[in-house]
Amino acid sequence: MRKLLITLSACFFLSYTFAQNTWVIDPVHSRIEFEVSHLTVSSVTGFFTAFGGTLTTLKKNEFENSKINVTIEVASITTNNLERDKHLKEDDFFNADKFPEINFRSKEFKKNTDGSYTLIGDLTIRDVTKSINMDVTFGGIVSIDNMKRAGFTAKGSINRFDYKLKWDDSLDSGGLIVGEKVDIIIRVELVKQ
Repeated sequence: MRKLLITLSACFFLSYTFAQNTWVIDPVHSRIEFEVSHLTVSSVTGFFTAFGGTLTTLKKNEFENSKINVTIEVASITTNNLERDKHLKEDDFFNADKFPEINFRSKEFKKNTDGSYTLIGDLTIRDVTKSINMDVTFGGIVSIDNMKRAGFTAKGSINRFDYKLKWDDSLDSGGLIVGEKVDIIIRVELVKQ
C-alpha cells in the first residue's frame, strides 16, 4: 500500500510539473512605460530598456491563475533627457546604486467575463513592497517559425511617495513639479518555451 501511495504521489507530481508551461518576455517586442504629471499642466513619459520576466501557466494556452515574475533594471530608465535620467537614478527617486532592481511577483491573475484579466501582485521599488492592481487585455496567441507568441497589455498606477520616490519640489501655486501618481503601461510579447 505504501509503495502504491508513493507511486501515485510521484505520478501526480510529474503530471503537475509537465502540465506547466513557461512563457518568457521577448524584450525586443515589449515595453515597460510610465507617465507622470509635470508642472500640473502636462506630463513626462519614460520607459525602461532592460527587463525580463516569465509567465507560468498551469494549463495549455490558458492564462488564468498564471504566476508572473518580472525584474527591471533601474539604471535602464530613460525619459530622453540625460539630466533628468541622472536625477531619477539618485536617492531623490530610485537610488539605482543601492536598489538596482524593481521586482514584480503576481499573487492573482484572474479572467473577467469580458475576456480581460485582473492582475494583482507585489511591486517592490527600493526597499518597499506594496500590492498593485492592474487591468490586463489579452492580444491573442500566434504561431510563427514553430514558436507560439502571446501578447498582453497591462495598465495600473501607483503613488510614488508610497515607494520613497520622495522628491517633492513644488510650484509657487502649490502644485508639485512632478506629480505623485505614476501611470504604468506594460506591453509584452511572450514566447512559449
